[in-house]
Amino acid sequence: MAVTVAVIAGGTTYLVKTSIYNNSLPQQLIDPAVLAGDFGTSSKIDALKAHAAAAIQKEKIEAAREGRPALDPAKKPEQAPGGGGFPPIDFPSGSNPDPGSNKALGKQMLDAMGWTSEWGCLEKLWDKESGWNERAMNRYSGAYGIPQSLPGSKMASAGGDWQTNPATQIKWGLGYIKNRYGSPCGAWGHSQRVGWY
Repeated sequence: MAVTVAVIAGGTTYLVKTSIYNNSLPQQLIDPAVLAGDFGTSSKIDALKAHAAAAIQKEKIEAAREGRPALDPAKKPEQAPGGGGFPPIDFPSGSNPDPGSNKALGKQMLDAMGWTSEWGCLEKLWDKESGWNERAMNRYSGAYGIPQSLPGSKMASAGGDWQTNPATQIKWGLGYIKNRYGSPCGAWGHSQRVGWY
């Protein structure tokens, strides 16, 4: 009985904290100016993405052949990327990302853009890219954050807190998807065809 009460109390506390956090977010989740951010790409960046996708595939094949688990392509860096970063000791707290909360925020922001029907594509895309971890860094390309921006510093066009703020990363990622692929399903389709987006 005491365990049940503790579980219910813990769950309620989590829901209240999440609700307070979500209500503290700006009501305008997608600033139209963000959709005109730094989404530039080049054949060099596309080649890096393709190389990373091939390296991930190679690692999976080798791991299966050797009967071991494959390396996770995303790793948590000890130093924030871009702009010279800052020492690990100064890397802001919050080292335990909450993919569930990040997904909920992503769903809200996606809905605000009028892409409600595209949720399945975005969820699968960023599950694959980063597991919705705002501190994920691709060990093969250096791509960073929930949308795996390459380089990560491009997300600064959405906010100065791009290294650690899931909302900033999601804003940038949705703008990137809109500008390059038209929609999350367009980005997911590209990722399925070539291994990256």
